[in-house]
Amino acid sequence: MASLCLSIHQTLKPSAAPRARPLSSPSLHPPSPPPLNQTPLHLNHRVISIASYALPFFNSLQYGRFLFAQYPRLGLLVEPIFPLLNLYRSVPGASFVAFFGLYLGVVRNTSFSRYVRFNAMQAVTLDVLLAVPVLLTRILDPGHGGGGFGMKAMMWGHTGVFVFSFMCFVYGVVSCLVGKTPYIPLVADAAGRQL
Repeated sequence: MASLCLSIHQTLKPSAAPRARPLSSPSLHPPSPPPLNQTPLHLNHRVISIASYALPFFNSLQYGRFLFAQYPRLGLLVEPIFPLLNLYRSVPGASFVAFFGLYLGVVRNTSFSRYVRFNAMQAVTLDVLLAVPVLLTRILDPGHGGGGFGMKAMMWGHTGVFVFSFMCFVYGVVSCLVGKTPYIPLVADAAGRQL
């Protein structure tokens, strides 16, 4: 009987009892998504991915007009692409055709790797988001107020949209050049859900 009591006592000791794991606190940063593919990337995958980011960049140049007017030397950064941009703008409906060509020809084409399709979907999503400032400008129409706060807010907004788009373009191109998957804020989650 004594041995039974001793074994029960040792079993019920606090040190022998399993400890409850503390609840993990929610992380401030979401877990990083797994890589889109584990296979090495071919050069053509990178080139198609880089070319995808040209669509939203070309369409965002209109938002940089106030920035280029204030700082003309910044225009030198985009001057090398003027011939390509002029060709793009000379074709009527080129933006519309490029958008659907990218979406239907690359994003929905399963013969392309997930890496290429994800980058193309990010570019398409970014291009769709670039339509929001145009709609807001047409709704609020700060042009009738002269040079008041509405016009300044529009200038700041357009400059902010251009800077964001330019940074997304540079980040996407550099990431694709080195073979990494770019995850653009506000865009990557939406693009990932569409694949």
